[in-house]
Amino acid sequence: MRIMLDGVSKGRRGQALPEMTLSFETGHARFIRAETEQRPTVLGLIASGRMKPDTGCVTIDAETDATQLRRRIALVDAPEVSDPHPGVTVAAVVGEELMFAGLAATPLHARRWLRNLGFSDLAGIPIGTVDPAARVRILCELAVLREDVEGLVLVSPDRHGGRPDGWWRISAEFAERGFAMLVIVGGAAAAVIAGMPETLGADHLSDATADLTDSTSGLLSSPPLSYPAPAHSRDSTGAATTSRGEDREEDDQDDEAQDDGAHDPEATR
Repeated sequence: MRIMLDGVSKGRRGQALPEMTLSFETGHARFIRAETEQRPTVLGLIASGRMKPDTGCVTIDAETDATQLRRRIALVDAPEVSDPHPGVTVAAVVGEELMFAGLAATPLHARRWLRNLGFSDLAGIPIGTVDPAARVRILCELAVLREDVEGLVLVSPDRHGGRPDGWWRISAEFAERGFAMLVIVGGAAAAVIAGMPETLGADHLSDATADLTDSTSGLLSSPPLSYPAPAHSRDSTGAATTSRGEDREEDDQDDEAQDDGAHDPEATR
């Protein structure tokens, strides 16, 4: 799957989003710089088929199909659009996303899912206080539980603070698992990512504009994946992952089924 944004912009004279051309595809993690408070979310909405650009077009496998884009590309943590309310507990966020994925979504199941991911200690705390890498890990793992999702657009993970290498390595891992990853970041984070050894040493990790040629020849072909799986730690990359869509059933008599509250579902998620 290849997503191409060709000359897209939004707003009068590109005020909401200046003209951009970029691409991302299956098995690759791409980052793109978008500054100001509004532009990252606008770009995320356009790249995932949830907003029509004023100029240019967005294609999926060379076809213009916004429905397919919305079905196959998840928009993750976009401010004011798909980000969870900071005061909602992690377990409540998980329960809601399990429900959207068609899985068992009781508080018990949410806590079990977090335990399997290695984050059982985070169940009862507000998601707004979670370490940035752990937040990205949890939200991305939840996004790919949905059956048709093949790609992720992660919006402004750098706004939560912390080091970019943690969530960038998580993005690289999702690419290795076969997803298309587009990470929208600010200038400072983009500079750090561009200089990381992992990025410099792997062809499938790059700026989203790096492989673009002229409009007639399209995109350069990319070589096979060769990037080794990153080492994981709780302080930089989150916990070990579970299999895609897996709902592990096991006895858990020690878990307490409690109502952690709910967070308003977003239509664009």
